[in-house]
Amino acid sequence: MQTDITAARERFCTILRSTQIDNIDDIITYLDEVGFFAAPASVRNHFNFAGGLLLHSLNVYDVAMRLREDMIAMRPDCEPMLQPESIAIAALLHDVCKADIYRQVKRKQKNEIGIWEEIQTYDVDYSNFPAGHGEKSVMMLLRAGLDLEDDELLAIRWHMAPWDLATQSIEMDRSYRTAQKKTPLVGLIHAADSLAAQIIESDGFTLS
Repeated sequence: MQTDITAARERFCTILRSTQIDNIDDIITYLDEVGFFAAPASVRNHFNFAGGLLLHSLNVYDVAMRLREDMIAMRPDCEPMLQPESIAIAALLHDVCKADIYRQVKRKQKNEIGIWEEIQTYDVDYSNFPAGHGEKSVMMLLRAGLDLEDDELLAIRWHMAPWDLATQSIEMDRSYRTAQKKTPLVGLIHAADSLAAQIIESDGFTLS
């Protein structure tokens, strides 16, 4: 897995650099500093191992790019609003918020023959920067100096919706629905994230 993670990191950085954003190397350095490349994607669900967040982000990118082709085939007018560079930014960086929330812990767990053993796993600690999920990713990226376009910002902010809306206000619901209408990138990234986490990664599979 270490070789896979190393190759995945190189591919991730290559895709980000292909956007030709002036300070993208500074953003990559920031991702290293906050622990993005070593973080899991979850505690008990998809890709709950070191480097899982990196692999999940690449899966979301790959799914999003494939969805883009289908969307343009069905709705050619969407092509100007689904630029590859913006998909790369939104897909690869949508979960930056997770980079600083996981900590390694040891737990007791029964093995396959029913004997309790100590395992290394993860727990969640939101105390470092408790600012939500999608909105936290946006805040972290802006503070790191990434100049997000409006559609990229909205896609990252709302990639968890409609799950976020269950406990939110009417104003939040209206903002989400307005964002959906404003740019198809919102729906594209949300769909790609869902497909990657719930189907592709359900048995540890990766696209690339």
